[in-house]
Amino acid sequence: MAKYTGPVCRLCRREGVKLYLKGDKCYSDKCSFTRRGYAPGQHGQGQARKKVSEYGIQLREKQKARRVYGILERQFRNYFEKAERQKGITGENLLVMLERRLDNVVYRLGFADSRVQSRQLVRHGHFTVNGRRVDIPSYLVKSGEVVQLQENSKQSPLFKDIMESAAHKTVPAWLELSASDMSGKIVRYPTREEIDIPIEEHLIVELYSR
Repeated sequence: MAKYTGPVCRLCRREGVKLYLKGDKCYSDKCSFTRRGYAPGQHGQGQARKKVSEYGIQLREKQKARRVYGILERQFRNYFEKAERQKGITGENLLVMLERRLDNVVYRLGFADSRVQSRQLVRHGHFTVNGRRVDIPSYLVKSGEVVQLQENSKQSPLFKDIMESAAHKTVPAWLELSASDMSGKIVRYPTREEIDIPIEEHLIVELYSR
């Protein structure tokens, strides 16, 4: 499956905003965006002075959402088409669907430092949903389902450190964390106000409605 393999910090610089793709490093002085907040490339510093078209603004918003959740173009378009068919506001439906991805839920529960790491952990089969092993990062969790770390994975030094830090993390109100047994319950679907990513979803809707 195709995936982006270049420098992750380059994506934040291209979008002109922190996307928090590298976990704790994004909050430290080592963050490349903090040190070089302009677009990458030879002419990066001059791009901020260029006038951006309406289409360009909409495109950047879509790219930003794709990069936050680590999704390729075709899959993102499929999510949008599903959101469009649902009742309610298309943009909000889209973001709620993206939040329901298993790799995102693992990240939101504090079981990984970033969505990139959580995607890898899910693919390696470390988590179960309602007791069933699920290794598909794009699996959409449902209300009432329980995501839990597999018992044999708890002995790993990586997860021992995660278990210690998870106990001190605050999870979104739509999730319920049990740090003692490394599990989390999906209490309900998130509202737009609870999705704390810097995205103006209406611009994505306008882009795909052209």
